Amino acid sequence: MTATSPIDKTAIRNAATVIVLRDRFTAPRILMGQRGAGAAFMPSKFVFPGGAVDAGDAAIPLAGSLPPVCAARLTEDADPHIAAALAAAAIRELWEETGQLLGVPGTWGGEIPADWQTFAATGHVPSAAALQFVFRAITPPGRPRRFDARFFLLDAEALASDPDDFGAASDELSHLQWVSLEEVRRLDMPFITEVVLAEVSARTADPEPPTSVPFFRNDDEESLFLRLRGHPMTD
Repeated sequence: MTATSPIDKTAIRNAATVIVLRDRFTAPRILMGQRGAGAAFMPSKFVFPGGAVDAGDAAIPLAGSLPPVCAARLTEDADPHIAAALAAAAIRELWEETGQLLGVPGTWGGEIPADWQTFAATGHVPSAAALQFVFRAITPPGRPRRFDARFFLLDAEALASDPDDFGAASDELSHLQWVSLEEVRRLDMPFITEVVLAEVSARTADPEPPTSVPFFRNDDEESLFLRLRGHPMTD
């Protein structure tokens, strides 16, 4: 075993979060789970599945790429190579925390990373084609953990798994459940989750990517609410 450096708790880590929307045109519901009471970040809060980008996520082969406009917006005011890593992290975290599978049938080539082996064992490879980038937020200063989080909206119809089966989920989130947009605000949620939900609620009838993406940026000097517009990348 090799020694590893401790995580710098003051650093801002890239993160991906997935908002899974079900029955959007009839009775829209969102997939939510509750963080543990002992969690260092947002204990006991109801949240969307998600987490930090791992070092190996950028190398994960994706069977389907992000929509071009989403990839362009992800790289606005950010590392130009971050889009694929964020998409892979979103798919991995969704699988780990909920047991829900976003991918297509296929075989992996080469060695499978340890944190993707259970995903690969289902006979699927990850695909980001159904992810839609809808929100970005940086955790304010002074919190025990800080993340530059990108929120992806996903229609549950794109899942390759049974949306009611959480049997493959880890124990990181409890009380996994589909909550109607009418009932969800009764849950104990972080402020930013409530802000994102308001944005999503306004878009349930429109499956197309938004004309711009809200960016809630917090740094040591000021907090800004910006809009990311981006343009699809061309050769």
